[in-house]
Amino acid sequence: MLIPISIFLITLILIITQPKNFQIGTIAITGAVVSLFVGTVNINDVLAVTNIVWDATLAFIGIIIMSMVLDEIGFFEWCAIKMAKLSNGNGPLLFVYALLLGAFVSALFANDGAALILTPILLAKMKILKLNAKTIIAFLLAGGFISDSASLPFVFSNLTNIVTANYFHIGFGAYLQIMLFPFVASVFISILVLWIVLKNDIPKKVDINLLANPDDVLKSKPLFYASWIFLGILLIAYFIGDAYNLPISIFALGGALVFLFIASITKTVHPIQIIKTAPWQVVWFSIGLYIVVYGLKNAGLTDYLGVILKDLSTHGDFIAIIATGFISAFLSAIMNNMPTIMIMDIALADLHNNSLAYANIIGCNLGPKMTPFGSLATLLWLHVLQQKGVKIGFWEYSKFGLIVTPPILFVVLVALWIII
Repeated sequence: MLIPISIFLITLILIITQPKNFQIGTIAITGAVVSLFVGTVNINDVLAVTNIVWDATLAFIGIIIMSMVLDEIGFFEWCAIKMAKLSNGNGPLLFVYALLLGAFVSALFANDGAALILTPILLAKMKILKLNAKTIIAFLLAGGFISDSASLPFVFSNLTNIVTANYFHIGFGAYLQIMLFPFVASVFISILVLWIVLKNDIPKKVDINLLANPDDVLKSKPLFYASWIFLGILLIAYFIGDAYNLPISIFALGGALVFLFIASITKTVHPIQIIKTAPWQVVWFSIGLYIVVYGLKNAGLTDYLGVILKDLSTHGDFIAIIATGFISAFLSAIMNNMPTIMIMDIALADLHNNSLAYANIIGCNLGPKMTPFGSLATLLWLHVLQQKGVKIGFWEYSKFGLIVTPPILFVVLVALWIII
């Protein structure tokens, strides 16, 4: 087991540190090639991994392209300004509305979309509002947290959701039916806990008159209003696709390309630029890292986890759900949620208990918030902030994450147990 563990750890460290600006996908594929070369995986394993992740990865790319087009026409900026205006300058209300907006974006455009698109917009608006540094950090920490804790309701809300739903053959409607209540519980308890922890840094009043009129930021009002209709149609299409067992990527990527074409006709966006700047490295990241992780599976790690999870399942649903969620959470915090979701899915496969698969998703979505390297969304979020001149240190982030994550995770897992 030493060789696959060493390859995994080296690959993960390089992904987190990205020395000499190496891209995450390039590093992951290099780790996969090394795994193949030394024999911890074989060609059949590569094909198996590709079969597991292709739909999730293409769907993710589609969601990000859709987010980029909407961002280009001013959709998210309009939402951010509208949210601020609705607060009427009430600081606590602005804090709550900002988190609700983050939850909305995360649910519909995935946690990574919220990190990539919404973070720089909110940061820019907070600077216009002349908020002090501590207040800005409080809003950013809360917004970064909600991007993951709210990525539960739809299969497409997080890469981990898509991978697990596909692995256990959970349909779009069936997934939503189970995860809607945990999502609502997660948003509510996240806002409550984040307010308790950060309230001293939230001002009582904010001068919202410093912000522009929401409609002034739109590049095309007709396209903006049409986008709401398009998103509604796309959501309906997911349910139709579910009835016919169609891959979710057909609608996520297909819908994004259709909307990109519509936007390009109006001369609002430059389609070539959107396609070029889409996060294609995530494709190689997903496939490469999962191949490396498959080496751990071949070495027997998933068998050890399987024994533990099987034993937990004999103690009743409550214990099994809570324990599974926390195991996933701590593994995600230590070694990133992308490899964790796959290792845990494989370990859970023989138990034939979908409630634990849902617990695994919750653990892998919330648990990474305990460390700055726990999820791709957090790494992207920190990278975006650093580019904007905002640096949040390792210990500053970890202290915050370790305080707020466990109680929120526990409540959400209890909500899952109630609905199951």
